[in-house]
Amino acid sequence: MFYYANKVKFLEGVVVELTFQDGKIIQYDLSQLFSKYPQFKELLLNRALFENGKLDPGGYGVIWNDQLDIDATAIYYDGVLVGQIDVPMNQSLGVLLAETRESLGITQTELSKMSHIDQGDISRIERGIGNPTIAKIERLFNALGKRISIKIE
Repeated sequence: MFYYANKVKFLEGVVVELTFQDGKIIQYDLSQLFSKYPQFKELLLNRALFENGKLDPGGYGVIWNDQLDIDATAIYYDGVLVGQIDVPMNQSLGVLLAETRESLGITQTELSKMSHIDQGDISRIERGIGNPTIAKIERLFNALGKRISIKIE
């Protein structure tokens, strides 16, 4: 599963903090990469370069230059969870849909055929940038053999 980040911060040393689509805030110390990927030491030596990193436009990772980048999913799995924020419902539904679909071994294309919903719409929903109707969400989860329920707190 790909985890999409929507915010990056550059902290002390070479620690990056990413806020993910599901609301998790995860910190990752890039110094753990120095022995395997010595080119990352440049970020410690050049603070301006480190702080000028950018979140990839799709939220797939952090990029500094052509030689230096790190995948958001690696940070999600190997970093340290330091917080959780509330996220909009469409983002939560997107994460839940992607996790459910992938746990069943179904691709977006297959789900599209099963639900009769365009694959591009499924992609937007999973990335949290779509604003699907309840009927569309119900069709998607029904196609996956799941039932949805809504709880008001």
